[in-house]
Amino acid sequence: MAPKLSDSVEELRAAGNQSFRNGQYAEASALYERALRLLQARGSADPEEESVLYSNRAACYLKDGNCTDCIKDCTSALALVPFSIKPLLRRASAYEALEKYPLAYVDYKTVLQIDNSVASALEGINRITRALMDSLGPEWRLKLPPIPVVPVSAQKRWNSMPSENHKETAKNKSKETTTAKSRVPSAGDVERARVLKEEGNELVKKGNHKKAIEKYSESLLCSSLESATYSNRALCHLVLKQYKEAVKDCTEALKLDGKNVKAFYRRAQAYKALKDYKSSLADISSLLQIEPRNGPAQKLRQEVNQNMN
Repeated sequence: MAPKLSDSVEELRAAGNQSFRNGQYAEASALYERALRLLQARGSADPEEESVLYSNRAACYLKDGNCTDCIKDCTSALALVPFSIKPLLRRASAYEALEKYPLAYVDYKTVLQIDNSVASALEGINRITRALMDSLGPEWRLKLPPIPVVPVSAQKRWNSMPSENHKETAKNKSKETTTAKSRVPSAGDVERARVLKEEGNELVKKGNHKKAIEKYSESLLCSSLESATYSNRALCHLVLKQYKEAVKDCTEALKLDGKNVKAFYRRAQAYKALKDYKSSLADISSLLQIEPRNGPAQKLRQEVNQNMN
């Protein structure tokens, strides 16, 4: 016999979480329901806790295929705490399952404004883009609902959360590359990748490096065979002072094209910023073997040598 639960919102939520992990979604939903009723009966304002309970119950509905109630609960969760990633992702999945592609696209794009490394959102955008192109034609973007602008405060709230809240994001970062590399892209995938890369290039010209990263990431999900896409995304990471990410992207670029001069140069810049001067000089040396008269590389070598002295 299951132990009797006390009248504690925390215990009911914990029990719901355990039932969910055990695959008992109806039981978990009922426990979240009890916790919600208890919380609301108290009359004390705790929007964070209430939002989590709605979001958790939405996850149960999604698992059971009840997309309509999932959307309702996610919307309730977001009304309490706007721009929360989990309810946005769950609502997007429910909209996608109901083939409400424009609404799914808006939620996935909103997530990427908060954290552009969430691969489930990147993959969702890739799927939805294909569906929208097929159903609405080449001008599909003009037929979308407005995409809300995420305030900086919401981005800071996500970034300041404890690391365990980012576990899914961390797992998804490696998943992006694995998913794209595990299949051979079709001709359509290669063309979509090209278009998305060009959109990223235009955003770079406008100085919008964060959104450019999203486009390059979407492009790489379509096809991960283009060295320049990795080195272009590395440039954005450099501008945003995300030096470790820049190193990773340049390394991927060089795996595809061992003579990618921009990748060597940008990785050398990133290593310099990380104070790894030995690795920076090694990349500059490799670059100068390909282009002995490369002025920016020669200047960078001087700067790195000065820093070492």
